[in-house]
Amino acid sequence: MNNKKISKIENDVQDRSCEAWIKLCEYVDKVAESGESEFSPRDELGPELFSQIHSLPESIAKLTKVKKMWLYGSKLKRIPPEIGELKNLQYFDPYTSYDLHWFPYEITYCKKLKDSRVSTRALFGNITNRMGFSYLGDNPVRYAGDTVKCSICKKDMTYDETYQLWITLRVGTDDLPLLVNSCSEECTSNLPEPPSYYVTRPHKGGSRLQQPNMDEEEVWAARSANQSKQKTSKAPRLFSVIRKIWDK
Repeated sequence: MNNKKISKIENDVQDRSCEAWIKLCEYVDKVAESGESEFSPRDELGPELFSQIHSLPESIAKLTKVKKMWLYGSKLKRIPPEIGELKNLQYFDPYTSYDLHWFPYEITYCKKLKDSRVSTRALFGNITNRMGFSYLGDNPVRYAGDTVKCSICKKDMTYDETYQLWITLRVGTDDLPLLVNSCSEECTSNLPEPPSYYVTRPHKGGSRLQQPNMDEEEVWAARSANQSKQKTSKAPRLFSVIRKIWDK
């Protein structure tokens, strides 16, 4: 299937000197210090200031007590890898954030994240219109700072050492296109296998990328088969755990 709407990656998306950004950073600190379980910047900043927010700050790594993140109707274009530090995050809602086309791979480290609400039609590779993935070869993603951590082994590296790839995986209740920053072929080989109804390997995107030519009915059938396979593969492990408990 031919790719549609291939957009260019934007870097430096956020004015970090504006009032909205300063207040957002203050709000992150307040939520972290108070140990609140919900993060809702729109309610704190108001719609006018919130509309000026195009990236979350790296300081969200401090939100270790947050269970619910509300980003409904945002103008976000970027979420930093530090979201992976939110170990207690259970619900993630960036619904109607139409400029948010992808997410960092690190969101897969939010192991308690079981429920999400995402505008999937705005995502790279979505099953409805197969939006094209931006090409990372000559248009790489740059976060704030001169270094970045490997998405897999957490090694610090410069951007010259970084191999960036796209991969689509199930996160929460949605299939999300994820940006991987890999430091080596070994780390890349340790990435999970994507579902069959998306590109089944890590890739760099671009107009030459061939996405699966499947209609929604075929996708749902493949998704059901994949879920059944996962349940079957988990059954032996579950039995093993039960047996160990019983033996004790």
